[in-house]
Amino acid sequence: MTKLLVFVVENHSLDQMQQEMPWLNSVAQRYGYATNYQAITHPSLPNYLAMAGGDTYGITDDASPAGHPIDAPSVFGQALDAGRTATVYAEAMSTPCEDVNDGTYAVRHNPWTYYVAERQQCQEHDLPLPALQQDVAASNLPNIGLVVPDTCNDAHDCPLSQADEWMRQYVGLVLAGPDFASGRLVVVVTADEDDRHHDNRILTVVAHPSLEHQVSSTALNHYSLSRAYAETAGIAPLANAADAPSLLGAFGLR
Repeated sequence: MTKLLVFVVENHSLDQMQQEMPWLNSVAQRYGYATNYQAITHPSLPNYLAMAGGDTYGITDDASPAGHPIDAPSVFGQALDAGRTATVYAEAMSTPCEDVNDGTYAVRHNPWTYYVAERQQCQEHDLPLPALQQDVAASNLPNIGLVVPDTCNDAHDCPLSQADEWMRQYVGLVLAGPDFASGRLVVVVTADEDDRHHDNRILTVVAHPSLEHQVSSTALNHYSLSRAYAETAGIAPLANAADAPSLLGAFGLR
């Protein structure tokens, strides 16, 4: 296993996602999911930063990169520096590494844009969503990747049923692709946070051809996901990810 691709849903709990996303739940039942996975905090941005950098950096709001320039490494930049590949695919983004909100594109959901020392890498590898289809077809998905739906398709502004149909299209595309079939790729679908009413417990689906209805009750969080990125890229986990339980280990993928 040399590749990890993560998709993110917005602001819904484990129970809500299981009940209102039947297609995604079918993937969870076929492969695997975590029952004790919690987001780090509220609101969105610090959770995405926890995934990308293993830290929230004390941020407690959703301000743009202009308000929160982060002078620290991200797992994406670290992977590139180590000779691995890394890509973020962001729906509705007009230009690579766009660092302002633009229609249904929310920059707070695209964490790489906040890491100022990696701006050039971000501009080369933080791409609009159509690049995902091209990379799936070419068996060219990165070692570590993040897929960011727009604010309707991630269920922030639209129902979970809309997000479920979007996941059917795009996660389904990846699961039908050569990287997944070969066993090289693990696909994770998680949420940034819950709706503030379910102890921040969220559904996290883990799909790999070797898994068959595996349910993990290990206590996991977004630092565990950041650690999984690092483990996949063969680099040292960043900040709090170094001490987090391994998401991949919880599913026997390490």
